Amino acid sequence: MKENEKHNERIAKMTFASVYPHYITKVESKGRTIAELHEVIEWLTGFDEQKLQELIDEKVTFETFFERATLNPNVDLITGVICGYRIEEIENPLTRKTRYLDKLIDELAKGRKMEKILRQ
Repeated sequence: MKENEKHNERIAKMTFASVYPHYITKVESKGRTIAELHEVIEWLTGFDEQKLQELIDEKVTFETFFERATLNPNVDLITGVICGYRIEEIENPLTRKTRYLDKLIDELAKGRKMEKILRQ
């Protein structure tokens, strides 16, 4: 991905709490549950439901969100295109992590089986 610093800065400063309701809407509109959304987020970040709620209440930025996360060791298995960019070619680490999350949520919304989403 050709780096765009404005885009990377915008992602870094965006709060997780501002995007989280959109994640819920996306998965629920496709017949998936909030519990499944939380399972996907926990697999990627290590944040359980309680910790996730604390981060939402604290209104952390995506930069802080991923600084505090312990990414799953299988995160490199998340590949493909999201928002027109091939994930494995995104150079900015924070943007790549954010796109990992976007990709997993897209897969959930598209009805992919949970074991495939969680790379099992």
